[in-house]
Amino acid sequence: MIGACRAIMFGLIALVLAPQPGVTQSGSQFSPVAIVNERPITRYELEQRTLILALFNSSGDLEKRALEDLIDDRLRLDAAARMGLSIGPEMTEAGMAEFAERANMDTETFLAALAEEGVARETYRDFVAAGLLWREVVSARFGPRTQIADAEIDRALALTSRTGGAEARLAEIILPARDAQEAESSQALAAELSESISTTGAFAAAARQYSLSGTRDNGGRLPRAVPLSELPPPVRAQILTLAPGQVTMPISVTNAVAIFQLLELRETGLDEPSDVTLEYATYLIPGGRSEPALTEAARIAGRVDTCDDLFGINKGQAPERLTIDTLPAGEIPRDIALELAKLDPGEISTALMRGGNLAMIMLCGRTPFFEEQPDRDIVRNQLRNQRLSAYGDGYLAELRADAIIIYP
Repeated sequence: MIGACRAIMFGLIALVLAPQPGVTQSGSQFSPVAIVNERPITRYELEQRTLILALFNSSGDLEKRALEDLIDDRLRLDAAARMGLSIGPEMTEAGMAEFAERANMDTETFLAALAEEGVARETYRDFVAAGLLWREVVSARFGPRTQIADAEIDRALALTSRTGGAEARLAEIILPARDAQEAESSQALAAELSESISTTGAFAAAARQYSLSGTRDNGGRLPRAVPLSELPPPVRAQILTLAPGQVTMPISVTNAVAIFQLLELRETGLDEPSDVTLEYATYLIPGGRSEPALTEAARIAGRVDTCDDLFGINKGQAPERLTIDTLPAGEIPRDIALELAKLDPGEISTALMRGGNLAMIMLCGRTPFFEEQPDRDIVRNQLRNQRLSAYGDGYLAELRADAIIIYP
């Protein structure tokens, strides 16, 4: 019942269940490992919190972090007691249920999963309750200071607006990498070109000399300015760091190595979509890049105007020769995404191979998705929570500075 969720949550448990120096090999479970303002933290509590951190896939020195977290919890509880604040069982149970929902479990299933790994119900309850109580402390102490003005919401919306998308004019050099030896040679050449080329003329000359792409005769220039949202993430990330004329580092794609030169990066003044979904067809022609296969591709290209026309072309052929996919730009194989970036709907690329076959790639269409403008009340709450969190962090640092912490 809980196996799949436990596999995700408890991937590090084996590392933690092994005996750890200072935790399980010496001393009583209930001897103190730290005393915070005369309130002890026991070795048992430290073991339990270390387990919880491991089960939640935390990183770093888990025992050290567990002790620091327990010290902070003691300080939080002290602050709540001084302010006369407490939370009832109902609120704690609700918090436990909310936390369990993040793992797609109800509370009892989640507790059973924790128990199987050695975490007591009381440990989980105290872990949740300390966080809930601290929220009450921070809200009561700093709530009046966290009123958010309309002007602050306007600024936040302006900063997160996607208005003003960008597009890039690019040139490319595509080098072969059909086997390990060819890939190594092309990587070396691509790196050399990336480091040595500093002008558009030099890049164009190199494209005509080395590139396998159909753009080679045009000096590698892509036929259209490409919106950044349509580029594969590794290419987009590099393009954003370049000045016009500069060249990317080598980028590996299927059976090839690519470099790009930024010719121009310009704002469009249009909303940039949060994502772009592309529909494209792949039609496989046996024979690789042989003359008969290329001739057949040219014949088919002359007979089709839309992706639907390819169903007629494939009639009577093996069904797997034709596939039509609809995917977000970031999930499309990198080499196909780069070819699609050059195409308008209805256009075809024959630059790629798949399993010894020539792969005709046809762009069926692009569908941009735009995020809706965030609700102002949601933005107000987000800003308020951020401000409360900052106040809380500062207050906790003050409590720690004033505390008497003893390590027996």
